[in-house]
Amino acid sequence: MTGLRVIDLTRVLGGPYCTQILADHGADVIKVEPPAGDEVRDWGPPFHEEDAAYFVGINRNKRSIGLDLASEGGRVVLMKMLETADVLIENFKPGTLDKWGIGNDVLRAKFPRLVHCRISGFGADGPRGGNPGYDAIIQ
Repeated sequence: MTGLRVIDLTRVLGGPYCTQILADHGADVIKVEPPAGDEVRDWGPPFHEEDAAYFVGINRNKRSIGLDLASEGGRVVLMKMLETADVLIENFKPGTLDKWGIGNDVLRAKFPRLVHCRISGFGADGPRGGNPGYDAIIQ
């Protein structure tokens, strides 16, 4: 996967694990975190150099940047990053990117070769479509 650039907008487990596997196989993965950092950085103990072992484990081999995607400035930086990206992986609730003005239609028009992968717990439609899904819910 060397030479593949992935922008990682994911959080918690499913998405970060997916991008961790890509990074482990040589993809250049850039994790976008909120300005205060990904919330799982504090999910510990145990901690490794002030980050929770959980965070370190699912974000190894990645670079990271802090951006406020709810702000225009953060989205401008993201769009610049996507100019050189091959893949965008996100696990926001359906409609989040549309609300920010960077939904799939916008991304497809601006970056036709970009692969946009959306990870969800229950899919986008159906009786539970759009609901957030975490490991604890499934168990």
